[in-house]
Amino acid sequence: MHRIAVLDDYQSVAADLCDWSRLPEPAQVVEFHDSAADTDALVARLHPFDVVIAMRERTKFPREVLERLPNLRLLVTTGMRNRSIDVAAAADLGIPVCGTTSETTATAELTWALILATLRHIPQEDASMRAGGWQQTIGGDLAGGTLGVVGLGRLGSRVARIGAAFGMDVVAWSQNLTDERAAEVGARRVDKDELFATSDVVTVHVVWSSRTRGLITADDFALMKHTAVFVNTSRGPIVEEAALIDVLREGRIAGAGIDVYDREPLPRDHPLRELRRAVLTPHLGYVTRGSYEIYYREAVEDVAAWMAGDPIRVLT
Repeated sequence: MHRIAVLDDYQSVAADLCDWSRLPEPAQVVEFHDSAADTDALVARLHPFDVVIAMRERTKFPREVLERLPNLRLLVTTGMRNRSIDVAAAADLGIPVCGTTSETTATAELTWALILATLRHIPQEDASMRAGGWQQTIGGDLAGGTLGVVGLGRLGSRVARIGAAFGMDVVAWSQNLTDERAAEVGARRVDKDELFATSDVVTVHVVWSSRTRGLITADDFALMKHTAVFVNTSRGPIVEEAALIDVLREGRIAGAGIDVYDREPLPRDHPLRELRRAVLTPHLGYVTRGSYEIYYREAVEDVAAWMAGDPIRVLT
């Protein structure tokens, strides 16, 4: 009998969303609702399993972990990209890594939730209301302002179109962006310095890679208006986290909406937790029922296809 581990099921929903009866062979499925504390704990937890279902980048699978899991025969990740899995090492060890498709709407929607929450100080006003207060802050405006989109792929394009619907002037930059591509979604291509200097909202939507690690620096934050807000729903390492903490702590920008971090889960004593100018969410971009239904349905499909000897959606 196959043993299947479903990792990082924080909301305890995997059992309801996975239909394991579709598998062609018997299997015992175990859902884990927390992250392993360290590498040794992870290896001990997963040693008995021959199939592992990973939820995005919540658990890291470098070569040294994969080499310590001799029983592992299939690794499935939700999404078709996972920087936390050493896919080349898995291939060397004969472990196929399969993925699933993803929704493009959920993260774009959360981006706008963070923009609005940050610009209109919604968490502060909510806390004030519950404490008996009334009107503590003055919010910013979207209409007539400038939205700066760093990265104009599927997600960035959706965010850009929503910005235009709010009546914003939309500018965009990425390393390979063309004028024509920007115009397709109603944006203007500008250079990076101009985007940071002129935007009232800066939002990041580039793919995390070796080329984009540390892409947003202290120099970029230094260009921003003191009334502007910064939002990151992409990946934490794209931004120099210490530089972001500095500009928030010193009040050099109006605020930030952050969903992703260098280390996740975010440590309890992390300085971002103390900054009132930051609206923080725990990597919720893809965490919607619609996204999870796709992830878990296709994860079962991946396992079934592997059992049948014909793996699908294999990452290379």
